[in-house]
Amino acid sequence: MAVRPIAVAPGRHYNSPMSKSRHVSETPATQFLRRHDVEFGEHPYEYVEHGGTAESARQLGVDEHHVVKTLVMEDEHAKPLIVLMHGDRTVSTKNLARQIGAKRVEPCKPEVANRHSGYLIGGTSPFGTRKVVPVYVESSILELEKIWLNGGRRGFLVSIAPTALTQLLNAKPVQCASVD
Repeated sequence: MAVRPIAVAPGRHYNSPMSKSRHVSETPATQFLRRHDVEFGEHPYEYVEHGGTAESARQLGVDEHHVVKTLVMEDEHAKPLIVLMHGDRTVSTKNLARQIGAKRVEPCKPEVANRHSGYLIGGTSPFGTRKVVPVYVESSILELEKIWLNGGRRGFLVSIAPTALTQLLNAKPVQCASVD
């Protein structure tokens, strides 16, 4: 019996670890960005539980300082808010509370964050959230040329110009970063 070669698209490696297509199925975040004509790049990576921004930055070959994490928090009245922070920094909740006029701010429990945002922890995007909530961004993020942030699914970042944060989300600049 003769074996016939299988036709394979040139340059495509079907069984390699990075065989994911460059296009990822739509999420509420990508729908939001397309609806507002925002130019963005799609960057799938292999999601690692508790890998955080260090893991996504490593896999995508970008500086972790340019990978922005989306944190769902709440004030003393349990009102939700989103904080956008550099991947290699943490949020000083005391400084944040002082700057936004709250008595205190703390991270939401995962199930509460999911209810407010509509996204799973590890896949939270500031775009296309279930509820419209105030968004705060570490001011130095706005000075970067390009940022990578979650595209609405675990293992998927989008790259955009940081001006989209203030233009589309009305994100307010704050200075609450701390280094652990």
